[in-house]
Amino acid sequence: MSSAQDSVSVADSNLVDTTFVMQKSAWGAVLRSAIIPGWGQIYNESYLKVPIVWGLSGWFIYNYLRNDKKYKDYRNLYLITTDPNDSRQRSMYKDNREFYKDQRDLFAMYFVFTYLANLVDAYVDAHLFDFSVTEDFYRQQPMLNIKIRF
Repeated sequence: MSSAQDSVSVADSNLVDTTFVMQKSAWGAVLRSAIIPGWGQIYNESYLKVPIVWGLSGWFIYNYLRNDKKYKDYRNLYLITTDPNDSRQRSMYKDNREFYKDQRDLFAMYFVFTYLANLVDAYVDAHLFDFSVTEDFYRQQPMLNIKIRF
């Protein structure tokens, strides 16, 4: 009888409901990335994504500042050009001013999108940190196998 009781206790232990506890906090990763972009990726141990986030962010900030400087230069040139006989040059200054303003605004949007993508990536990566596709997971559950032979 002891072997029957052992088999019952083993079967009962397999039926025990276990709760899954995530190793990484998704909102903790988002908060870290919101404070310092890339910190959430470091927290999630996705180290190769950090130079991508920093590189893109740095590139967009650099281009924003460069285009902002050129925009201000052409804006000032446009404002100080008052000669009515030189409308062609004034028009060129105005066109360049508008071009660099548009470029500056685009790079600001690119930076914002990169920042938001950084937050989303940190959140998703924290959720998928514990995800596993090993075969052991499938062996723990009973499966139905059907073989059809012709």
